[in-house]
Amino acid sequence: MQAAQFEHAIESILKRDKRFDPHAYLFLKDALDFTLKRAAESNDGRARHVSGQELLLGFRDLALQEFGPMAGTLMSEWGLSASRNIGEMVFLLIEEQMFGRQDSDRIEDFEDVFDFDEAFRLPFLPETQKARG
Repeated sequence: MQAAQFEHAIESILKRDKRFDPHAYLFLKDALDFTLKRAAESNDGRARHVSGQELLLGFRDLALQEFGPMAGTLMSEWGLSASRNIGEMVFLLIEEQMFGRQDSDRIEDFEDVFDFDEAFRLPFLPETQKARG
């Protein structure tokens, strides 16, 4: 997938749906690449389709790795507040033929996989605050 083609797809999406920042889509592409690489490593180096849940966990892990304590703030600025939002972006990119889809893939695969606050804020709180939530 070429960068210019992907950016054109984002522009097309933003003309009809402005919920998510363009940076969120670019990061989602990076998260997909990260997740596909991780899946291939656990599959004797062979590429395979990843589930919605796998993509979400890869998205979360890459965000924490890349942005650390700022991950939650960035997600909020990008319009993301729940795992379903990532699924909504995935399906918008599928409509633009940027991401592939299997018949078994559903938007519901992205619902309530993890809590954004717990995923992006909790790891950086002092232990005393973690106990209180």
